[in-house]
Amino acid sequence: MEYIYGAMLLHKAGKDITSDALKATLSAAGIKVDDSRVKATAAALKDVDVEKVISETQIASAAAPAAAAPAEASGEAASEAPAKEEPKAAADEEVSEGLGALFG
Repeated sequence: MEYIYGAMLLHKAGKDITSDALKATLSAAGIKVDDSRVKATAAALKDVDVEKVISETQIASAAAPAAAAPAEASGEAASEAPAKEEPKAAADEEVSEGLGALFG
């Protein structure tokens, strides 16, 4: 994850995301750098429009609260759930009593 964070930092600073720049950024942060991971990350991000990915992510994040609205409706159903769980608790007590008989 730190490799992506380093790449994002380079992007924010207006620098090109190259293996050398990413390695220098991670080293400056005190991270032990794996050269193969640095090269793979830089190569993977070579043709990526980072600004576009960020904007798409922000759109998806803005849509998340709209998806949470149905969860509020399920809050009413959640108030009924404890009533259904009470018999289950009784069943757990019965099991405990049965185990107590086995182990004295």
